[in-house]
Amino acid sequence: MTWLVVGVGLVLLVFLHELGHFSVALAVGIRPRSFYIGFPPALVKVRRNGIEYGVGAIPFGGLVRIPGMHRPSPRDLEAFMATALREEPSLSTHVHRVRRPLEAGDYAAARAGLPELRRSVEEATLSAGARRSANRALREIDEGTGDDAYWRAATLKRIAVIAAGPAMNILAAFIIFTAVYATGAPTGNATTRIGTVERNTPAAAAGLHPNDRVIAVNGKRATTFEQVSKLIRASHGRPIMVTVRRNGTTLTVGPKATIRSTDGRWIWGFVPATEQVSYPLGHSARLAVNDGWQVVSGTVSAFGALFHKKERGQLTSAVGIVRVSQQALKVGFSYYLQILGLVSMSLALLNLLPFLPLDGGHILFALIERVRGRAVAREVYERVSFVGFGLILLLTFIALSNDLGGGAPR
Repeated sequence: MTWLVVGVGLVLLVFLHELGHFSVALAVGIRPRSFYIGFPPALVKVRRNGIEYGVGAIPFGGLVRIPGMHRPSPRDLEAFMATALREEPSLSTHVHRVRRPLEAGDYAAARAGLPELRRSVEEATLSAGARRSANRALREIDEGTGDDAYWRAATLKRIAVIAAGPAMNILAAFIIFTAVYATGAPTGNATTRIGTVERNTPAAAAGLHPNDRVIAVNGKRATTFEQVSKLIRASHGRPIMVTVRRNGTTLTVGPKATIRSTDGRWIWGFVPATEQVSYPLGHSARLAVNDGWQVVSGTVSAFGALFHKKERGQLTSAVGIVRVSQQALKVGFSYYLQILGLVSMSLALLNLLPFLPLDGGHILFALIERVRGRAVAREVYERVSFVGFGLILLLTFIALSNDLGGGAPR
């Protein structure tokens, strides 16, 4: 159940991110062609009103396919149709009827030539790879010459569509932080109440339950968790008995011997609950904004210090996020929600980095095209995206090394 809750929370953040892109694209007249949680191939998919909705087999992320992300060019058409033309030279006549208008920038004429080219591709005898590439060419030209193509939209509309994904994650983080402060934010101060009981530990074997309140250890009264912890550590592996209050009744569980933790302390196998404090809604919102800003400033500092070993050790990947989320959920749901809010803010900030293929890179290029007064060629996008992919892979490698090698916090 813990893993399920963690997984659902992370999927929800991805869903909200993609929903931001999707809903704003529809609002500004750019009709998405697909909405996926996870990446294809599809496990499940359905088509409604010309839009394909699905769940992909690759679980890390999601996508909204926006039509016409790049200005259609004759060079792209030739590249995608190259294999099909080698296998079926008779296609060249129909390809040139689309290519010539593209060279002249007459996108209406290029679009008018598509039905004939599509028919000829359908009738041609092609290998699976050639047909797949040819169909991609048809799709790219069809979407790129349409009235709702992304590259043809006004700059503000394009920025709004791209920025909506990170904005949705920022909004989600704000709502999560506000809800935690308004309903009971953990203070970090441990109490004598039991939060969780670890499986296969002396505490579990003795019958200790979550929400039990410890009042004594081996008959010695304890009114703070520090006192409880000190009495347990003093056992040095000997059996102890713990007196608790449960549903208004006082009872004693044990005796069971303590065990050593990984850091050498004598423990019984439970995690204490923490004190919580609630704030008025307005104050909760201000605290939420402050938390969000701390994530922003901390992220900027972290990227600025990536060349220092100590700061690199703080990077964590999806593996570390899942691990920390699971541990936080064991301590308390409020802790888990705080981690989820931090992940949502981090997801937004990562996507706003000005590198393709991240959202920030697309925003940057929309501004560049606005200044230039014309669209940037696909080849430029692809070259710059190669650099961006390299940066993402580098960060992923460092984060995974931390998580799997013990460098990341636990």
